[in-house]
Amino acid sequence: MRTTAFLILAGVALVAGAQTPTPAPAAAPVPPPPTLGARSFVLLDFDSGQVLAAREPELPVEPASITKVMTSYIVAAELAAGKVKLDDPVFISENAWRRGGAGTDGSTSFLQVKSSVPLEVLLRGMVVQSGNDASIALAEHLAGSEETFAGLMNEHAARLGLAGTRYLNATGLPADGHVTTALDVARLGRALIRDFPEHYKQYSTREYTWNGITQHNRNTLLWRDPSVDGIKTGHTSRAGYCLATSAKRGDMRLIAVVMGTASEKARSDESQALLNYGFRFFESTTVYRAGVEVAAPDLWKGVVPKARLGLAADARVAIPRGSYDRLQATINVPNPLLAPLVRGQQVGDLQLRLGDRLVHEGPLVALEDYPEGGFFKRLGDALLLWWSSD
Repeated sequence: MRTTAFLILAGVALVAGAQTPTPAPAAAPVPPPPTLGARSFVLLDFDSGQVLAAREPELPVEPASITKVMTSYIVAAELAAGKVKLDDPVFISENAWRRGGAGTDGSTSFLQVKSSVPLEVLLRGMVVQSGNDASIALAEHLAGSEETFAGLMNEHAARLGLAGTRYLNATGLPADGHVTTALDVARLGRALIRDFPEHYKQYSTREYTWNGITQHNRNTLLWRDPSVDGIKTGHTSRAGYCLATSAKRGDMRLIAVVMGTASEKARSDESQALLNYGFRFFESTTVYRAGVEVAAPDLWKGVVPKARLGLAADARVAIPRGSYDRLQATINVPNPLLAPLVRGQQVGDLQLRLGDRLVHEGPLVALEDYPEGGFFKRLGDALLLWWSSD
């Protein structure tokens, strides 16, 4: 079976239902990203998943407390599945208290050993205060031990495609072999916001009080930039100062990750510089909307002569400002396309390119059911196809 490709200018000849772009001046070359002192960094567009800027994005690095993003992701997943509840009492073991409590040098929620604390309190303590004791207690509650919980973390990492990540604990405390990459951190942040948006709202909390002690969120960009609503800081002497940040301006959300900077100020300044760069020089736009016809190729052996095809999900891209009219869309469908087809069945794909760069690829699906025609219709089309074949 051959495949037929249809090439259209996406920025000029949009189909019905696609977003009409605002007229823009001719695209100027995008300048390189700001010079950063981070060991590695990534700037990711949330909607499309496109990397807009990066240096050493797949370099193995220690994640420090950014590890807790995965810990909270799993807690959110367990809550959504009904396996735990926010008001569940969680026992604070001596292990959680000794390894993550007030007597340590790390971040703590000041939990009392052998007490019971509601799960919701521990979750907030981990997200806002970065409490190591809260993280360990949650891991033990969900999996029996932190070691078993680390196994769950690695299962979720594999499912999310975080190929450069391996977890050994729920906190990010130094451990040989406990590593991630800037790209994996960005993808995890994207998954958290996408899969558990209500849970993610906690990451914008600036301070939290428990047991008479008020602690502030270490992500200082929450005070500096009103568009920032997360995600997580991290620091150890081995990892340096790290920060995963997300901000939304208008309908565009970006995720910036800097790993291994020199100070708290540096990680905030460099993250801010990345976000400003992304919002200044890129735009996020919907080229084609889900469920809207983008192609109507001939349909053989069917009741009707053509099949309406569209996308199952919006085709959203992040591109340099002013370059919309240079997008090209290629639609690939089988030739011949034969009935029957059922609604939602993939029958091809759509690719969007900007110059020689692929910026989006998504499946084309049948927008309706297309049953087979009667005996004579099928016979007639079969003869026509045979006659026209090479």
